[in-house]
Amino acid sequence: MSLPETTWTQMKTNNWIAAFPGLQTLSPELLKSLTDTAEVVSLPAGTQIFGAGKVPEAYLLLLEGVVRVQQISDSGREIVLYRVSAGESCALTTACLMGYEEYHAEGIAETNVRAVAIPRRTFDDLIARSEAFRRFVFTAFSVRITNLLRVIEDVAFSRIEIRLAQRLLELGGARGHVDITHQQLAAELGTAREVISRQLNDFQRRGAISTSRGAIDIVDAGQLKRLVSLPRSEQ
Repeated sequence: MSLPETTWTQMKTNNWIAAFPGLQTLSPELLKSLTDTAEVVSLPAGTQIFGAGKVPEAYLLLLEGVVRVQQISDSGREIVLYRVSAGESCALTTACLMGYEEYHAEGIAETNVRAVAIPRRTFDDLIARSEAFRRFVFTAFSVRITNLLRVIEDVAFSRIEIRLAQRLLELGGARGHVDITHQQLAAELGTAREVISRQLNDFQRRGAISTSRGAIDIVDAGQLKRLVSLPRSEQ
């Protein structure tokens, strides 16, 4: 990921290794190389960590916070591809580092973020020299790609009302309250705002939810759960 020099706060530390058990199997020599060159960085919520057309400068491992990875079309339509949470890495950054490619999406800090930035030269060296490091990187990469394929499958094949019901239940949690706009929901589900507004109006008409400006309350979670639990063949 690219590191904006004017906004990143950098702090040297070595105790971050404990947060990533897969790295603890590295030889002492390689561990020293890793901890000597990597830095723990902090970034405030709302900052763009990387953007389309930029080249990644470091492999980033999240210690705290959430990064949203999204793509924006030429017309301005957004789709959230996935989120990176504590203990995870960014699959897109991994792919761009290994393929020497530019980003085709952007990463936004949804919360304050603390992460480990491993410089490209160290990443390349460890990939070449260490089977344990390759296993660590590729395992995280494969898990994220599998999840991303599920997102693509849902967008392509699942009915929007089912996907919307599922996301409302996830976001609402125990409280059944979601602070979110129609546009944000559209970006989450990879569709148009008008589609989301129409479906929310239908849910409200059926008594499943109530809506207000920038917020949604789940009134009848059972309706939404029954919709989500439909057999795959009916979705």
